[in-house]
This record gives sequence, structure tokens and C-alpha cells, in this order.
Amino acid sequence: MLIIFIGPPGSGKGTQASLLCEHLSITHLSTGDMFRTAIQQETELGRHAQDFINQGELVPDQLVVDMVAEAISRPPQADGCLLDGFPRSLPQAESLDEILSADGNGIDAVLELDVDEDTLVARLLDRQRPDDTLETIKNRLEVYSQQTSPLLDYYRQRGQLTSIDGKGTVQDVHERILADLPSGKT
Repeated sequence: MLIIFIGPPGSGKGTQASLLCEHLSITHLSTGDMFRTAIQQETELGRHAQDFINQGELVPDQLVVDMVAEAISRPPQADGCLLDGFPRSLPQAESLDEILSADGNGIDAVLELDVDEDTLVARLLDRQRPDDTLETIKNRLEVYSQQTSPLLDYYRQRGQLTSIDGKGTVQDVHERILADLPSGKT
């Protein structure tokens, strides 16, 4: 089973991804965590990623795709995983489709946590992190919107996208996710 989880900063995506992975007994693959591990272990991918990060640049799509392709081909991820933070762009989504089709696999579900901007801003400000100023939050949400809108349209047109109301308690949202999973996935 392969699930893609999409949600803006402050949507509760990390919490919900962990709950869903535990419920389905699948691995949670976060590209951020994967990069940190690759860099820490000084793998070839990690060294390349670190070069871009050190220059203040985004890691190129192909490097991200290569890292995810390697991860999903190994156990236990090969038996099922939830991708968190990938794909982030239309080219990454298209590359993932090519990788999966070459292996005879596909995406079982694309889940989007939908939360209005006012709620997101309030949640992020409540975290009281030094980098969570109103200006930086608004910027991150704008970047997310620009990058993700084409991605959501891509999966919507393919009939793979399920939008889930991300407002409410952690348990309420989790129950909506389970109810909205394609039949046979819970």
C-alpha cells in the first residue's frame, strides 16, 4: 500500500500521518527525515543534498526522486508506506508515477488535509517557535499553495485525491481520514 499525504504547515499532517501509519502498520517516510538521515550517514545522496542546503538552495527534484525511489524499493517500505513531503511538485509526481509503473505498482490513496488559512496561522502562532512569525508563516503558506495547487489538480484529475477536513480534534480528523480511505484500505 502506498499513500501520499499532503497538507500545509499547521494542518496536523505529521500527527495524522503517524496515527494512520500505526493504524495500517505501514512505514512513515518523511523526506525531511530521510534527508537528515542521509546527511548524517554521509551517503552519496546526503552529500549532494548537503551541498545544495549549504548554499541555501532547494534540493533539485531529481535528487529527491532518487532518494525516495531508493527508500520505497527497500523493506519494510516496499510492503507499504506513507509518503509525507513527497511529491512536492508536479515533476516529482510524474517521476513517482514512472517509477511505480516500471515496478508494476501504483498509488493507493492521495490524502489532502484541508484547513483554512486563519486556522493554520493560529495553530502555527500557538507553537511559539522563534521562526513562526506572522510574516514567515504567511510566506510558507503562499509557497505551499503555489507548489501544491498543480499537484492537487494532477491527482484530482486522475481521481486519486481525497480531501479531508483537517479542523477539529486529533481524534475527529483521524476518524474522518479512516472513513475517507478508499474501500479495503482500513
